[in-house]
Amino acid sequence: MNIEKIIVSLFAVAGLFSAACGKSVDATTKATGMKDETYPGEIMVYEGVNLSSITGFRENSIKGTQKVDTSDYRLEITGLVDTALSYTYGEVLGNFTSCEKVIRMKCVEGWALKLLWEGVKVTDLLASAGVSESAKTVIFHSTDGYTTSLPLSYVKEKDLLLAFKINGIVLPPRQGFPFMLAAEGKWGYKWARWVERIELSADTTYKGFWETRGYSNDASEDKPFFDRP
Repeated sequence: MNIEKIIVSLFAVAGLFSAACGKSVDATTKATGMKDETYPGEIMVYEGVNLSSITGFRENSIKGTQKVDTSDYRLEITGLVDTALSYTYGEVLGNFTSCEKVIRMKCVEGWALKLLWEGVKVTDLLASAGVSESAKTVIFHSTDGYTTSLPLSYVKEKDLLLAFKINGIVLPPRQGFPFMLAAEGKWGYKWARWVERIELSADTTYKGFWETRGYSNDASEDKPFFDRP
């Protein structure tokens, strides 16, 4: 049986099983676009590059849109670090240098968006806590219980951003306010939204929410997103 047939069969058997860039496993949540919403001031061209609109996003998370109150929100840096840290939303924005980058987000559902992402480097956040030599994997934890991971070497190589703006607009709740991982070069289920904790681990085989359900742990967007059995 080829991979396409495997995927079709699994989707037919489990209507809730869907991509995390993704689709929802909450039966009350539908994967829909945001054509009914507008974002005045949204940047649509950046340095000569035409951008997609924020309205092209789909709501397809595992438990629906998370509403995060920044007054009690904390971003934690834990695991194999010298000192576990906890930052307020304001501290992340105020204490770390922000960067901008145009990145395409590609979903396993077949849609893709080219957007201007603004955020802080994940490596800067990790460095502030001190990275242990035994750390190999970065695990991202979201407020809805979602998790995913990437090799520390990849996070460094790509200078991945923990984004707080897209197209010049503060992340809307559907897009992961206060922070969304811009996992450049990876399928959308690696782009964790509503990130509340970043954990360093020595476990190179760690699998997150969708990866434990058969999705590729590598998730390179130029490769199949579903692991063969």
